[in-house]
Amino acid sequence: MDHLNTHTLEEARAAKSRAQEVFEALVKVVGVGITRVENGYGLKVNLLTPPPADAILPTEVDGVPVRLEVVGQPKKR
Repeated sequence: MDHLNTHTLEEARAAKSRAQEVFEALVKVVGVGITRVENGYGLKVNLLTPPPADAILPTEVDGVPVRLEVVGQPKKR
């Protein structure tokens, strides 16, 4: 059996608020969303600025994989 991500949408939704708490304590978070990861779902944490070079950030929350993206300050449309 391979180790591809097979987390369900429900599992990703359940981990979303926890991820918000975890990452806000470590870096400046713009928002947390759900994204496709391999054959399942994961979390996408949007950051205001790149994390410090020495920051140790989790790669998963409650077993759900996390992807980071620096998006900067959201702009009004």
